[in-house]
Amino acid sequence: MKIVVDTNIVFSALLNSNSNIANILFNSDEHFEFYSCSYMRYEIQKHWERLKKISKLSEQNLQISYTQILLKLKFINEEIIPVETWLAAEAIAKDIDIDDTDFVALTKFLKATLWTGDKVLYNGLSKLKFKKLVNTSEMIELRALKNK
Repeated sequence: MKIVVDTNIVFSALLNSNSNIANILFNSDEHFEFYSCSYMRYEIQKHWERLKKISKLSEQNLQISYTQILLKLKFINEEIIPVETWLAAEAIAKDIDIDDTDFVALTKFLKATLWTGDKVLYNGLSKLKFKKLVNTSEMIELRALKNK
C-alpha cells in the first residue's frame, strides 16, 4: 500500500524515535511503501533549529535520525506530476492550507493514501470527502489488520 508522508509525520518521528509514528515508519516495510516530496525536505530544513531545540539532540544525532527516516521514504520529483493534478490538489488544499498542496498532489498522482498528523489538514480534507487519508491511529489499525 502506498502511503504519502507529510512533514509533521517526519517532524514527530524526529522528536520521538520511540513513538508509534517512528515505529510505523521503521517496522512496516512488508505492508507499506512510504513516499514524500521535496517540499517535505524543505520544510524540515526550514525548521531545523527549532527541531534541534525541541529534541535536545546534537546536530550530529539529529542529522543521523533524519537520514535514517529519509532512507524509509521514496521521493518523487514533483515536476513529473501533471498540471491537472496540481490544479485539482490546489483546489482541494487552498482553503485548508495551501502549503499542503504538494502532499495532496502527490497522493492523487500515486493513487496513494495521505498520512498526516496535522489535525487541521485531516479535518479539512475529511470535510471535503477526501477518502485517501489516514491519521496515526488509523495507521496503527491498518497495520494491525495487515498483520492478521
